[in-house]
Amino acid sequence: MADDYADLLRDEVAAQPLERAVMRAYSELVGAGGRVVDLGCGPGRITGFLAALGLSVSGLDLSESMLAIARRENPGIRFEQGSMLKLDGHADGSLDGAVSWYSSIHTPVDELPALFAEFHRVLAPGGHLLLGFQVGDVPRRHDRPWGHPVALDFLRRRPEQMVELLTAAGFTEQSRTVREPNTDRGEKVPQAFLILRKPL
Repeated sequence: MADDYADLLRDEVAAQPLERAVMRAYSELVGAGGRVVDLGCGPGRITGFLAALGLSVSGLDLSESMLAIARRENPGIRFEQGSMLKLDGHADGSLDGAVSWYSSIHTPVDELPALFAEFHRVLAPGGHLLLGFQVGDVPRRHDRPWGHPVALDFLRRRPEQMVELLTAAGFTEQSRTVREPNTDRGEKVPQAFLILRKPL
């Protein structure tokens, strides 16, 4: 379903001015040339946008089909296959930034502490983390998306719940943005964007 997913979201960044503003603010906090990994990058649309903002960004995803699209559409960016729960290719404190743009929504809540600990490990002191996710308590299940024989669960979160877990992992909150759903685009719940920092 990778091609259908990529086609659906191809113009998403262009249609979302608030998201672009959050990502621009994040890129300024990281600083031009900052080493950033887009974790769970999918077809690379966010990776490409962050690169255009001047970050030295790479992408990581579990799906080789998604990565094939990302490499095709962003030939100058490095993309690797792997799990964001085990970032073996990145040494402790080796990154200036990490992005989890709607990728933690597939991680069960009991695995979030380990996920956030891994994010914290790879970030240098003063490094920044950006997360995007859907707000809510009830998961959304997609059965046979675009007619494909798979099922997807999108796990919605409360910003205060996420900040509590991230604080426990050693992060400090820098900003919290929550916007109402865009019903014209079929959204049913608010969307949240957090920027956090690993203290010096």
